Amino acid sequence: MSPRRVQVPSLLGDRPRPRIVREKRPERRFLFAVPPLTGHVEPTVAVAAELVRRGHKVAWTGHRTTLEPLLRAGSKIFTSVDPGFGDRLPALREARLRMRGAAAFRFLWEEFVVPLGHAMTPGVGTAIDRFRADIVVADRLVLAAPVAARLRELPWATSAATSAGLARPLAGLPQIEGWVRDQIGAFHRAHGVESPPDPRFSDRLVLVFSTSALVGGSSPFPGHFAFVGPALGRPAPTDFPWEWLDGRPTVLFSLGTGHGPSGERFSEVAADAVRGLDVQAVIAGPVRLADVPDNVLVREHVPQRKLLERLSVVVCHGGHDTVCESLAHGLPLVIAPIRDDQPVIARQVAASGAGVPVRFARVRADELRAALETVLADGPHRAAARRVRDSLAAAGGAAEAADRLEDLA
Repeated sequence: MSPRRVQVPSLLGDRPRPRIVREKRPERRFLFAVPPLTGHVEPTVAVAAELVRRGHKVAWTGHRTTLEPLLRAGSKIFTSVDPGFGDRLPALREARLRMRGAAAFRFLWEEFVVPLGHAMTPGVGTAIDRFRADIVVADRLVLAAPVAARLRELPWATSAATSAGLARPLAGLPQIEGWVRDQIGAFHRAHGVESPPDPRFSDRLVLVFSTSALVGGSSPFPGHFAFVGPALGRPAPTDFPWEWLDGRPTVLFSLGTGHGPSGERFSEVAADAVRGLDVQAVIAGPVRLADVPDNVLVREHVPQRKLLERLSVVVCHGGHDTVCESLAHGLPLVIAPIRDDQPVIARQVAASGAGVPVRFARVRADELRAALETVLADGPHRAAARRVRDSLAAAGGAAEAADRLEDLA
């Protein structure tokens, strides 16, 4: 059967996009190797569900305690994080939240990425053999999986959960870039691999869960970099007082979890920034405010994806999932980056015209209010957000990622 193009509605917007209807492929076995980071696991869940729907077998390897709450009951999991590293994870997460800038970057590599690679290498090899994997899909932070796949001469693809780090963000810092290469080289030598390609990027397929509209175009990237957009799974059900929304423009402040006193301070500034504005604001997260204005609702958990349908603006820390989900709804952003890839994502959003960055730790209420008023206006930022929305809608999400993986198989 030859492929034919049909119009299939996009999961991210109303505009249909051409898709190739393919003949049924032979069953293949896909092993996803993921780190103990929720945001890196979630895109693989939707892609795996699509592969299963097409008749393939899927399994995960990583940290079982992290994976089980994120996967469907009965999912096949091969534990590959040794118990010693697993026991250290809570302390590592706490330490990471206290860090910023260069210290956070160094900590990520020295205390997390490289030790995680050593901790996972034996288990990933065992998982490949026991599952009889045909294809390995390796998150960019899981150095162990490309090594294990190469030693077994298996094809492997990269899962890039964030668009940060794709275009040499450290090119202007050659010493740091060289230091990262040294870290990777030492890891490879420790496992008997000499001079391989960069394990963060497969030379056959890199699945980027973003869009070229955010990273400044796809022309700088090789053809095997596939910008598939966000792969959205099923949202967890969460109660919300929908009757509280009265039709005024609504702003969501979402900073994730675990930011301690700095998160409390930002939330207090946020409440002051919208005090007296003709808007409603939802502040999401484990925060306690002493003085909550009448137009502010504080909730530890919100049904974010459903709430996005009722919003006008999103204020967030630049987490990749929240940014892409917001832009998928055409919502402009105010971004207060904290660490890791968030400053890069904030610069991408600002460069696309779809949002405004502010300081996380030192922003004042008047600054945040000015940024909100700028993006609330139905002007250039909203138009840019809609352009990114259209790009995300055309990217294809989990279905496009599954197509690419089938082609690799």
